[in-house]
This record gives sequence, structure tokens and C-alpha cells, in this order.
Amino acid sequence: MRIERELMRGAGPVAVLKLLEKRDMYGYELAEALASKTAGILDMGQSTLYPLLYNLESKGLIGSYWQSAPSTERDRKYYHLTRDGRKRLATDSEQWRAVAQAMSALGVVKLLAPSPADPRPIIAGGEA
Repeated sequence: MRIERELMRGAGPVAVLKLLEKRDMYGYELAEALASKTAGILDMGQSTLYPLLYNLESKGLIGSYWQSAPSTERDRKYYHLTRDGRKRLATDSEQWRAVAQAMSALGVVKLLAPSPADPRPIIAGGEA
């Protein structure tokens, strides 16, 4: 499924911040993780991902550093979440949960009951 540009503009930054919350990653690694973890829904090409990374970095939400890659002779630019990025991720996550709940109330998506370990609602495909 191809996601429209406006939806991707909102989802892309949050998705990248969420991936970087777990560990530092380089650009190609981020692109692969976005594609695989979202079943291709948030698959971004370099022409989309790198401007997004530059934008997040200019806002101070992520930082970067260069590191040698043992498997190649080239250095890779790794990205990491900053303190401001963690704050932004928390705020954006709350907003996305509110949107999901609102869309569930309209019958666009169905929220499943949360588990005791994670009290946040789970979004299921299909109609409610």
C-alpha cells in the first residue's frame, strides 16, 4: 500500500525517532528497519529519508557521528536520539494515540484491549 505524502510527513519523523529510541542506526539501516517493521508501509527511499534525517538533526531531535564499518572500508554516519528527541517522541506518541482513539471512535480502525504489561491500546486493521 502506498501512503499519501501528507500522512507520511506526520508518520515518518515519529517512526524514525521511535527506531532511534532503541539504538543508534545509520541511514540504510534505518530505511531497512522502517520497511521491514512496517510491512513496507513506511518504506522510504533515500530521497525521502535523508532530508528527513537532516531536518530532525537541524531541530536538535537527533544527533550524528561517523564510525568505521568493520565489513567495509567506508565510514558510516550513525544517528542517535537526543534528549529533546526523547521529549518530542513522548509528545508525538501521545498525539498519535489520541488520533488512533479518535479514528477508532469513528470506526476507521479497531483498538484492541491493552495488555497488563503495556496499557496503551493496540490498533488492529479493519473496521470496528
